[in-house]
Amino acid sequence: MANEGTCDIGLIGLAVMGENLALNIASRGFRIAVYNRTTSVTDTFMADRGKQPNVVGCHSLEDLVASLKAPRKIMMMVKAGPAIDQLTATIAPLLSPGDILIDGGNTLFSDTERRTAEAEAKGLLYVGTGVSGGEEGALKGPSLMPGGSAQAWPIVKPIFQAIAAKVGPNGDIPCCDWVGPRGAGHYVKMVHNGIEYGDMQLICEAYWLLKQAAGLSNQRLAEVFAEWNKGELDSYLIEITRDIFTVKDPDTGGDLVDLILDTAGAKGTGKWMSQHALDLGVPSTLVTEAVYARCLSAMKEARQRASSVLAGPDRKLEGDAKAFVGQVRQALYASKIASYAQGFVQLAAAAKEHEWPLDYRSIAMLWRGGCIIRAQFLERIVEAYEADPGLENLMLAPYFRDALAAAQDAWRHVVATAAMLGIPVPAFMTALAYYDGYRHARLPANLLQAQRDYFGAHTYQRIDKPGTFHTEWLDLRKLVGG
Repeated sequence: MANEGTCDIGLIGLAVMGENLALNIASRGFRIAVYNRTTSVTDTFMADRGKQPNVVGCHSLEDLVASLKAPRKIMMMVKAGPAIDQLTATIAPLLSPGDILIDGGNTLFSDTERRTAEAEAKGLLYVGTGVSGGEEGALKGPSLMPGGSAQAWPIVKPIFQAIAAKVGPNGDIPCCDWVGPRGAGHYVKMVHNGIEYGDMQLICEAYWLLKQAAGLSNQRLAEVFAEWNKGELDSYLIEITRDIFTVKDPDTGGDLVDLILDTAGAKGTGKWMSQHALDLGVPSTLVTEAVYARCLSAMKEARQRASSVLAGPDRKLEGDAKAFVGQVRQALYASKIASYAQGFVQLAAAAKEHEWPLDYRSIAMLWRGGCIIRAQFLERIVEAYEADPGLENLMLAPYFRDALAAAQDAWRHVVATAAMLGIPVPAFMTALAYYDGYRHARLPANLLQAQRDYFGAHTYQRIDKPGTFHTEWLDLRKLVGG
């Protein structure tokens, strides 16, 4: 079934993402061999969608390997986790030194760190690449974030950059570049997904404020989001949110969004980012609150029971509803800045921890097209890192500093209004708390350290002299007559 040694790349796993990537690769003039463990899936794909000279169907891994030019490049689009280990163990003996295994799934970066070392020990090269953009991006041009064995990059680069989304004035800059060694590519994809969690939660909170507090209809919401998409909030997520409000349910004729059960799912990458933020000691609070918001949404039955028991304010929005819409827009933008600032701070901390030479300007460029968080906003991040490659926090860049200052009054008003009306906006609130905490030179952690020293002799440092100190607090209290 396969033609020996004529294919530029192989792909294993013909679920939606895999088959769309295969078609994307073939459409760019590359010859691709495809394989799925279930033979009928391969046959159905070849019969329905793979009918073109650049796609070769294979019924075995041996067929797949034999069909590839050297050095062989094999992209694995299978479920992250043990399935990747099982597949690599099976296929590695069929390969030759210098051949390349590519994991295009949402894999935990530490697994990619391990697998890269294991592959290189066998003389193979390994690439762990983030692939963002969903099924449409996979077919038409995703954002790709490859990392792993550096020697593999020049070999896979022509294919990867050909299939990636393109941006720039002439539409010729690929949203794909080498990220770094070992698990760096999958780490950047994890942070991308965490930022995506934050973006989506912030948009949901803006929607809920406009609906519950300002009383906007879905038609009016569509108009508001259409207007927002023309300015600084211009993004894929704002665009699709606009569209969602216009869709009618074919069965009832009502607005489909209102008929969807309010319980959200998650695939794990947001949780991974939050967990690793705790490991690194960096406050990525936006993604954490977004994950918890999904967890709380899943407690539907408990929330229904609580809704008839727990009290809350019975108030209406005071003031001009139209003005409030503008204030929510500013609060959304300010919170978005804080969210991305946290993401890049975490990338910097991880780069230091794992000795990855990450280029933050380049990472922002990768996200300008193809991916779920693509937005005009990312151009400003690129400019910030062009001006200062060592930028400590995005909020300190002049553009973002000024934007936050301009939005500050509206941001505070929206958060205070939500609290007074009893409308939950955890992401807006934590974004503002992060901003306020970061801008204060002194925080109440001095008392916290005193408490830790009091009950656990954990010691503390002083502001007036160097060294580490411990106090017998109870004895000193008695000494002064307390």
